[in-house]
Amino acid sequence: MIDEKALTELLKVKDGRLFHREGQELEFKEQFNFAGLADYFRDFAAFSNNRGGILLFGVQDAPRLPIGLTAASLEQFQKIDPERITGYLLEIFSSNIDWEQAAFTVNGKHYGVFQIAEAATKPIIAKRNEGKDQQIVNGAIYYRYAGRTQIIQYAELQAIIERRVEQNNRQWLDLMAKIGRAGPQNAAILDTERAVIEKDDSRVLVLDEGLAKKIKFIKEGEFNQKVGATTLKLVGDVVPIDKVEIVRMVKENLIKQYPLSAMELATEVKKALPYVGMNEIWEIVKENDMKNNPDYAAYNFRSKKHEDEFRETGRVPSITPTIYNQNAVDYIINVIRTANA
Repeated sequence: MIDEKALTELLKVKDGRLFHREGQELEFKEQFNFAGLADYFRDFAAFSNNRGGILLFGVQDAPRLPIGLTAASLEQFQKIDPERITGYLLEIFSSNIDWEQAAFTVNGKHYGVFQIAEAATKPIIAKRNEGKDQQIVNGAIYYRYAGRTQIIQYAELQAIIERRVEQNNRQWLDLMAKIGRAGPQNAAILDTERAVIEKDDSRVLVLDEGLAKKIKFIKEGEFNQKVGATTLKLVGDVVPIDKVEIVRMVKENLIKQYPLSAMELATEVKKALPYVGMNEIWEIVKENDMKNNPDYAAYNFRSKKHEDEFRETGRVPSITPTIYNQNAVDYIINVIRTANA
């Protein structure tokens, strides 16, 4: 859900300029125009392939100032048909892109925003050329880097592929653990596509948790009083299982994947760019939230207690060091070279 307070914060001005800068999760546009849809859609895909992000309309470039949308631009923005836009996105890209839109007012000026969610399944790939100048190219994978959208580079694509393989392995392990808990002789798979259960005499159904929450059960001979509710007719009994053992993929050797300390990260960057100061490196790490991006870094928790505390509260214990990989080095070098180009 779009948070208007957070959007108002993004428009804060300091010393005559906008305080916040564009980054991996933020892109400013001056005005909205239907003619620019291909450019916007490319940003949609790029944000989806990274961690999601915001397209904010009504911000002037050079100097960066919150000027608001013109009446004509606001009218076009408010005429957007979400169903048509979603349809276009499905025609252009390989997977669904989740997005929201909103118009809001700050200090009497009107602004428009698209909020794009991180894709559940990556990468999002362009299926055809789109735009008069082919802003979107068939087969391209777009990715959001610091303040810009471009074709994905090797390191980020490799990370996406590895994460997808890991996700698939985790799902298989989870399924096998549930079957093992019930016993293979007692387990059956509910095929929701064909609406059949493979083993008619089974007493246990192996369901995805999300699906299990959506299905309601009734006994044969009883009736569902709520019209339209989803039901599954059962012949026999369902045996409840209070606890299911979940197999979690644990990275056995974190140091192998993230071999660099913070100081070693800075040293590697300075080997390539000797003129870069330490503060500039830490600023890039902070602005792009690299510590919380597994493509580049991980927290090396001192104990299980610290890790559990982080998972429960979202707060990282102050004594927890961050460790980095080579992707982080390459990313920082690329950001600096791009800024100085």
